[in-house]
Amino acid sequence: MKKWLLTGLIVFLGPTAYAMQHQTINADHATYDVIKVTNLSQLELYLKSPQTNRYYQKFSNIQQALPRCAQLNFAMNAGMYHANFQPVGLYVEKGQKFSMLNEAKGFGNFFMQPNGVLAWNHQQATIKTTADYKHQGFNALYATQSGPMLLYNRKINRNFLVDSSSLKIRNGVGVKNNQLYFVISRQQVSFYQFAQFFKQQLKIDHALYLDGSISSLYSGSTKQHDQMFNLGPIVAEVDRSVCK
Repeated sequence: MKKWLLTGLIVFLGPTAYAMQHQTINADHATYDVIKVTNLSQLELYLKSPQTNRYYQKFSNIQQALPRCAQLNFAMNAGMYHANFQPVGLYVEKGQKFSMLNEAKGFGNFFMQPNGVLAWNHQQATIKTTADYKHQGFNALYATQSGPMLLYNRKINRNFLVDSSSLKIRNGVGVKNNQLYFVISRQQVSFYQFAQFFKQQLKIDHALYLDGSISSLYSGSTKQHDQMFNLGPIVAEVDRSVCK
């Protein structure tokens, strides 16, 4: 069953367009929220307030920091971070690199290979393995590194077990036709089940895991506002059209 909710309406002098679409999909005994972002110029990353130098940590803090003319349409945790909220890997915000690409080996989900990078500018979005991103030379306005890759070239990560008993609320992101699909499960699912959703339901070639257990979503259309966890990097779709 699929249910579409449209939000972030932008009015131009020409045809109207939706900046994002919120879709709810039931698949394999689980329900997923899918946010499709079609306007990359409205998609941003948030980590620290430039005024206070404090980590935002919560969606409500981003809302409060925005000018009154701006509207927060969507937000989600966007990559793994240390206990002090510093990103584990690459983090680029407004073209400035705050954290370097992490090519180290280690334990935990971030280091499960291959891991990867989500990056975009106003014209293009990309999801690549860390190794491929390093050599891509992408001109990133925003970038966040996480892991593991869920899908690469439509293939599910070979480290995932079909019958795994490790179940968590999970969120991730995929790219197709230069549009980004942010997904969060409402029930606990395995890595394999989550990756299979991107492959079978969304027909996506490349998808990156963002995190589990702390996975959180803000959706202006459904009024969902998860506030249980303090977060590191946050991705947000902000409508500033009436500010101009």
